[in-house]
Amino acid sequence: MGRMEELGFQKISGEKLGDLAFNPFEKIGKEWALITAGDEKGWNTMTVSWGFAGVMWGKNTFTTVIRPQRYTKEYVDKNEYFTVSFYQEAYHKALAFCGSHSGRDCDKAKETGLTPVVIEDAESAYGTAYAFRTTAFEQADLVLVCRKAYVQEMKPECFAGGDNDAKWYPDKDYHVQYIGEIAAAYIRE
Repeated sequence: MGRMEELGFQKISGEKLGDLAFNPFEKIGKEWALITAGDEKGWNTMTVSWGFAGVMWGKNTFTTVIRPQRYTKEYVDKNEYFTVSFYQEAYHKALAFCGSHSGRDCDKAKETGLTPVVIEDAESAYGTAYAFRTTAFEQADLVLVCRKAYVQEMKPECFAGGDNDAKWYPDKDYHVQYIGEIAAAYIRE
């Protein structure tokens, strides 16, 4: 039994991911999520309210975007895996803190009461032998372990009309997009 199962999570196989009650507009846009990377040697987390879940290259994926100045980006960049974790409404204040404070300046776990847990496994949701070791939090209801599959900086010349550049990037700090293959998923039983 793995650490997540000890904490009351059930591992979901790749073919069962489609059975989850997962409305991305609610989960990502309204409830938010934490993106976390690293392990017991060092990790960081940040709140995200922008992202995508779906199928890319024949695999279940999660896509998130991170601004270049975010401390968590350093951890996502240097690690092969990251987690995306979702929480009940009672944790909204903790997620708000994680989105508005830098891990460079504080201990987010100590400040929020969230308990980091290192997840480790040697089999992905697809039966492929991926060995991962990454961090999530005990309080989550759903954790997606993602293996980086694609990374690209957003470029202003790629905006196709509209006012997104002016509205969202007045400082020209364009997000970096990360597409992660969902290697494993854990849901609280």
